Amino acid sequence: MRRKSVEMWGGLAICLVCWMKKQKPSNLNRLAGMGLQPTKGDEIPRECGVRASALRPGFRPALSTQTFRAAWSLGTFRGSTVGFRVALRRAEARRQGRRPDPTEKPSAFRNACGLTLLFSAALFAQAPQAPNPTASIPPTPVAAAPTTQTLTLAQAVAMAIQNHPKFIEAQNEEAAAGQRVTEARAAYYPNLNAEITGAQGNYPGRLGAGSISASRLFNREGQGLVVNQLVTDFGRTPSLVANSRLLLQASAQSTLATRYDVTLGVNEAYFGVLESQALVQVAQETVSTRQTLDEQVTALGKAQLKSQVDVSFADVNLSEAQLALIRARDNLQQSFVDLGRALGLDAAPVQYKLAETVPPGAPPPSVDQLVADAVQNRPELSDLRLMYQAAQKFEAAERDLKRPNINLVALGGAVPYLNEVPAPPVGYEGVAVNIEIPIFNGHLFTAREKAALDESLAANQRLRNMLQQVEHDVRAAWLAANTAYQRIPVTVQMVSQAQLAQDLAQGRYDLGLASIVELTQAQLNLTQAQIENVSARYEYDSAYSSLQYTIGALR
Repeated sequence: MRRKSVEMWGGLAICLVCWMKKQKPSNLNRLAGMGLQPTKGDEIPRECGVRASALRPGFRPALSTQTFRAAWSLGTFRGSTVGFRVALRRAEARRQGRRPDPTEKPSAFRNACGLTLLFSAALFAQAPQAPNPTASIPPTPVAAAPTTQTLTLAQAVAMAIQNHPKFIEAQNEEAAAGQRVTEARAAYYPNLNAEITGAQGNYPGRLGAGSISASRLFNREGQGLVVNQLVTDFGRTPSLVANSRLLLQASAQSTLATRYDVTLGVNEAYFGVLESQALVQVAQETVSTRQTLDEQVTALGKAQLKSQVDVSFADVNLSEAQLALIRARDNLQQSFVDLGRALGLDAAPVQYKLAETVPPGAPPPSVDQLVADAVQNRPELSDLRLMYQAAQKFEAAERDLKRPNINLVALGGAVPYLNEVPAPPVGYEGVAVNIEIPIFNGHLFTAREKAALDESLAANQRLRNMLQQVEHDVRAAWLAANTAYQRIPVTVQMVSQAQLAQDLAQGRYDLGLASIVELTQAQLNLTQAQIENVSARYEYDSAYSSLQYTIGALR
């Protein structure tokens, strides 16, 4: 009895579906009200016999074609599928006035499973869903997951000192300057050469044209040593050695200055990344706040409690926040690129997890002492001082070109083969002193002396210009650091006031006492205050590093 009841109710349900297929749209709307209406252009499985084009236009039921097919697929295991199809055939036979086939006797379990799964899925899909007020707004891009590799400022500086090509270049230049000292000192040591000579001539011919000498030609072979030693050049060589040593010291100071340049670049890039990360966080919070407001206003607009103008304002403000977030993320990527360049890395930029630094204290109250420290400690000034002293030494060396040179020459050796009769002694030796006194060489030495003097004067002016520039840089860096330091408490107070103003504007808007313009302006003020606070904090870190650099204290 129970089996027949289930089959009867299953058949009645299918008959209802098939009957409503041929009825008026009002009857089909009842079917759509059950959640069985798919989207336009799609089709429900043929077993049900209902097309989407026959359903009520403009009605959007909870059950779409995809949901109906999913519900149908849910019941496609053998028992439910067979029971559902048998019920369809029996209903069609009764509608046509034929007697159903008595051999088809699906179990009550099959019929019940098929219908229960199908209509349960339909009822489940009919459940109301929350509206999506921002469906027309494109989603905010998700930033790449940051790397877990932590990098501190000290580690970044050490990495840059080890890898940066600019600093390595300066080290190589310093090493080359050290070798030039050895070159200049080589004149203090004797010049020793070994010589082997073999000659062939038409014995006993003599030289004729081309020379005053009338030495005879003969076949010979000999070996010997020749020693040349500078006795004195009246100060030229000591001046050249002093010049090369001063240039070496200047190169060392240039290397130190390059180290400070690299360190400053790392500091600026490091704080730039921290600032960009903080700005991305501010932009994300702004998007979240405006997203909440947009959803609230959109829901109230659908309920006819807010005007479409409010909805449009909320949508525009959300879009602006999303654009600001995109720009902030782009700036963050660029900051990581700048950091990679400051570190001197040849590989692709790495998105390190940077550690926060300890905030520096207040800048010194007086700038005069800072200027004195800069004049004493800046490696650029030491470099130019040494370059000026080296130029003076080179000027003295060029002036000494007009003085005589005294050289000692000694030689000795053997002639094991000599085609001459009578045969001379096998060995030979000799010593000579050579004094060279310059008299006239077309004003060459005078021009070289004058050129060296001009270079010395130019080096002095470069030093003077750098002194003025260093003093200017120290005063400018001190003013920038003081300004940035004074901005920090002001921006903190501004953030607090802007937050309070936004809370009040939100409350007034919720009560209907304020317009959407007032609320969005309060949100904009809060965002700007947060950006100013972030910029003030990290700009002071960067400005303080620049101040330490200008006084030669950045290590």
